[in-house]
Amino acid sequence: MTTNHDDTDAEAEASTDGETERTDGDGTPTNDDRAARTPGGGAAPEPQPIEPAAPAEFGLVQAWWGDGKGKTTAAMGMGFRAAGHGHRVHMLQFMKGGADSVEGVRGEYNAIAAVPGFSYENAGHYGWHGLLDGSADDEHEAKAAAAFERAEALVAGAADADLAEPLPLDGDPEEGVHMLILDELLYAADRGLVDSDEIVALAESKPEGLELVLTGSHAEPDYLDGVADLITNVRKVAHPFDDGQRARRGTEY
Repeated sequence: MTTNHDDTDAEAEASTDGETERTDGDGTPTNDDRAARTPGGGAAPEPQPIEPAAPAEFGLVQAWWGDGKGKTTAAMGMGFRAAGHGHRVHMLQFMKGGADSVEGVRGEYNAIAAVPGFSYENAGHYGWHGLLDGSADDEHEAKAAAAFERAEALVAGAADADLAEPLPLDGDPEEGVHMLILDELLYAADRGLVDSDEIVALAESKPEGLELVLTGSHAEPDYLDGVADLITNVRKVAHPFDDGQRARRGTEY
């Protein structure tokens, strides 16, 4: 007697460790079964509405520096995470006014605009300081000085706010934020556009409940030793830029 097997059947039965699982025709588990065997059982928590909330343990100073890619990305990732819990987040960008290798509106700007409680502003001058790209370095310096004054105003606003309480998700950042990201501030200091002593003074003046995140610089910001609670060196092992790869839409901007 001959048994016929349907080769077009996408699901077959197989026994593993006494349990029955569904498999594809080639004997591999189906995507559903593979997901079910993960620690989370393949289940994703249901997203909750974003409502204003106060963080329980904010208040550290973080510094992200190094010659590797991902410093700004890491800071924004924390910003999105904080905003997802209903905390008020603002990012002030130094040194990122634009360049001919990227578009004026980066992907992160669109994403930030879609998330309640997360806002940003760009205080950079077009081009990059010291790179002979046609931009005027004295204008870079003026932009950086103005941006630092803005950073001081934002820290002062947080000091005047009650950070132990929820803040309006659409509120003016000068009226208080729970997390302030000063993107590329360390690079501005590295280029001599902002005095490192002023950065130390700013960090030491922040209110207790404000999480202050500083990024930038390929040179170690040793002036933050004993000031920053978290210092991360994002080290380059390999980078496509070294082979002439320009910034890619969706990864670098």
